[in-house]
Amino acid sequence: MAVSYKRLWKLLIDRDMKKKDLCAKAGISSASITKMGKNGHVTTEILLKICTALNCRIEDIMEIVPDDKDST
Repeated sequence: MAVSYKRLWKLLIDRDMKKKDLCAKAGISSASITKMGKNGHVTTEILLKICTALNCRIEDIMEIVPDDKDST
């Protein structure tokens, strides 16, 4: 299983926000955003800061998806 942050990127588009705006509002580093852009792992603290800044729930910004190798 893997993590996908497509929901976060769509939410930013819907709210007319850029990634740098999210960094400033949530108080997180651009390195965390870069990790998330590659569907990498970030701490729950980072996810909590994003949810607080955007006033949303965790399922609004991420989802668990099957790995490509899992579908074989």
